[in-house]
Amino acid sequence: MVHFLHPGLSSRTIIPPDAPDALGCCVVQEEASPYSLVNICLNILIANLEKLCSKRPDGTLCLPEHWSFPQEVADRFLGVMTWEGKLTDRTSSIFQGNQMKLKLASIQKAKLSTAAFVKAFCHHKLIELDATAVQADLTVPDIISGLCSNNWIRQNLRCLLLDSTSIPGDSRKLFFGQLTGLRILSVFNVCFHNEDLANVSRLPRLESLDISNTLVTNISALLTCKDQLKSLTMHYLKCLTMTKPQVLAVIRELKYLLHLDISDHRQLKSDLAFHLLQQKDILPNVVSLDISGGSCITDGAVELFIQQRPAMQFVGLLATDAGYSDFFTTKQGLRVAGGANMNQISEALSRYRNRSCFVKEALYRLFTETFSIQITMPAILKLVAVGMRNHPLDLPVQFTASACTLNLTRQGLASGMPVRLLSEVTCLLFKALKNFPHYQQLQKNCLLSLTNSRILVDVPFDRFDAAKFVMRWLCKHENPKMQTMAVSITSILALQLSPEQTAQLKEELFMAVKELLAIVKQKTTENLDDVTLLFSLKALWNLTDESPAVCKHFIENEGLIIFIQVLETFSESAIQSKVLGLLNNVAEVKELSSNLVTEDVVKHISSLLHSKELEVSYLAAGIIAHLASNKQHWISCDLQRSALLQDLHATVQNWPSSSCKMTALVTYRSFKAFFPLLGNFSQPEVQLWALWAMYHVCSKNPSKYCKLLAEEGGLQLLCDIQEHSGADPQALQIATSILDDFRMHFMNYQKLPLCPMPFT
Repeated sequence: MVHFLHPGLSSRTIIPPDAPDALGCCVVQEEASPYSLVNICLNILIANLEKLCSKRPDGTLCLPEHWSFPQEVADRFLGVMTWEGKLTDRTSSIFQGNQMKLKLASIQKAKLSTAAFVKAFCHHKLIELDATAVQADLTVPDIISGLCSNNWIRQNLRCLLLDSTSIPGDSRKLFFGQLTGLRILSVFNVCFHNEDLANVSRLPRLESLDISNTLVTNISALLTCKDQLKSLTMHYLKCLTMTKPQVLAVIRELKYLLHLDISDHRQLKSDLAFHLLQQKDILPNVVSLDISGGSCITDGAVELFIQQRPAMQFVGLLATDAGYSDFFTTKQGLRVAGGANMNQISEALSRYRNRSCFVKEALYRLFTETFSIQITMPAILKLVAVGMRNHPLDLPVQFTASACTLNLTRQGLASGMPVRLLSEVTCLLFKALKNFPHYQQLQKNCLLSLTNSRILVDVPFDRFDAAKFVMRWLCKHENPKMQTMAVSITSILALQLSPEQTAQLKEELFMAVKELLAIVKQKTTENLDDVTLLFSLKALWNLTDESPAVCKHFIENEGLIIFIQVLETFSESAIQSKVLGLLNNVAEVKELSSNLVTEDVVKHISSLLHSKELEVSYLAAGIIAHLASNKQHWISCDLQRSALLQDLHATVQNWPSSSCKMTALVTYRSFKAFFPLLGNFSQPEVQLWALWAMYHVCSKNPSKYCKLLAEEGGLQLLCDIQEHSGADPQALQIATSILDDFRMHFMNYQKLPLCPMPFT
């Protein structure tokens, strides 16, 4: 069954305040589940809106005439467009007319003109509008005026969220009075004055009001709605000029309040909450009290207040000295947002997700709590991601969140995290890097996160941006430990980039190659075969793969001289294979391969051809095959070339069968470098090596390499060998085996490729 409504779009309840999201044990299942069918369809519609819609004379979009969206889907459609940042004057026009029937509208952070807002949304029968942080082109007076132009909305709009929405400097009074059906109003961080509060307090159905961080100096106007107000949020009411007894006198009259929030920034040292807790004849029906950030608050005072009000379900104590006694863990049905334990921190991160001052406080406590954890906590990581997403430009939030992410995903913990969640967090880390490019500790945390093999190999994220960042970091000459990490990450990311992406990273690649060669030279001079040397060699091998420009840069920076020194200094097969792997990449580049036909290079390659390690022998054979295939390189030493070819043939003959049960020696992104060798019938030794190599990888990973054969045109070349009268018998046998296995693979596991099969 398709679920059309997202939980976040359901009608808001104000008694008690919103509970935390259903993360807990459900977050793994939620994150690991496929996206809903409706979500997938809506995303496709939004991505193709220009193609599917017609255009009005003014350039705005118009849905096809026969399309009609039911209310639930229309609300969701608008929500997804808003979330993806696709709601503009041009696209919002699809909500004009009656094809869409909106009820719960979200236009958060949208860039809309007043005219577009009125045309697109003010004719609908809206009962909720979330206009949080819409950009300055659409102001609070414009929104109110537009809504009031619809008589149905004036009487039936129940919820209006205007947090962080702008008001022109010349605008004095906001006319909420016509919205007579309004029950919930939030004007957090808005230029909202005493006269506006007086106007709002006269609304006949108002039950929930948030005036946090406004310009209100006197809350006495709330007495007008004292018999109906059930939820009052006054977080960081910094302009309040009333004395504490005056404030408490107003609150005492609000006898029907179920939720009160008088939380504040810790550094302001507000003691209003301290005095409130001493009152016995106040808030008789309250079930939720938020006093986070208050000063002089003790466990004893909070306990006594709650004991006198046994129906209480929530108390906010973050950034206070309270919440640490056993009472807060044993009291049944009481939720606490604080910093004493993981439950309190989780509650705080969920409840305060839009308040950066409390998010950073909760994250700091979380970092301490998770420093040595041994269990996977996906629900907590999800809350960290929410904090990062909601406060992208707050450096303390981003930095502390990055440190918490490391704690929650280090070592083996990431293996228990859903891939989608890890992807979201990794993308948020890179977004933080872009917003704070000069904050080194944040960069270090991001680099550390990429050393996690689970993230680096399995998790989708922008590897192009990651490679650019890591290569630039590599060239900063940081401490050896950080340098080793940058080198290891580079070695893996290099293989995950397409040739087109590699070409776009030309500047970073050249800098990285130069730096890596310097590291290799230094380690060779010191005769130090440590992990940094191995990672550097692997990175150079991968960076030069199918990249002629990087191969050329390697040659120009004395790479060959350095690599000969490596071979003369170290005899370990792990080092030899990486050196030979890079030289294979150079040998594949026709314009550069002649650089390898030197006495030193040929001497080492011919020697390593006889290595007992099959991988080393295989890679040496590949270099010889590519070099020997071009006779122009050997005009003055053809006898040496003939001897190498005989040696190559004898060596390949001694190798085990290509399809034997062993792990693949190497991996390839393409077979194109093999194709010139396959057609070289005058040198069967070269042809034989290429066929052995292709059969080897095809037999180990048929789903990848059989597909490559079909897509790149390799099948026809194999058929040419079958049909050639002068083909070497062993080459003919291997070519036939590859084609047989190819046919068997597609018959057993999947449909035949779209291209015609070149054999029967």
